Amino acid sequence: MKQITAIIKPFKLEEVREALAECGVTGLTVTEVKGFGRQKGHTELYRGAEYVVDFLPKVKVEVAVKDGDVESCVDAIVKAARTGKIGDGKIFITSVERVIRIRTGEVDDDAV
Repeated sequence: MKQITAIIKPFKLEEVREALAECGVTGLTVTEVKGFGRQKGHTELYRGAEYVVDFLPKVKVEVAVKDGDVESCVDAIVKAARTGKIGDGKIFITSVERVIRIRTGEVDDDAV
């Protein structure tokens, strides 16, 4: 089992959610985050004063999937989240040792 963590632009969240639903994903976790990479930050003007915004708003989407579903889910996220401009985000794939559904006690693949 793997956990896919995608950092994407906030306005792409709905498209990514729909793409994952088409892949059979039934649940995901979304967190509003801030960060920067090559995109760096930018300067803004507020009440006549210029200041630097180092951290840009992003959305972190986390989903646990069976090993055989990883590639189709990653492809779906890439297609849905890509704008072709800097700051589109990143996808991280990590192994999950164990999953337990609290309500029923189901474990691993049954719990996803």
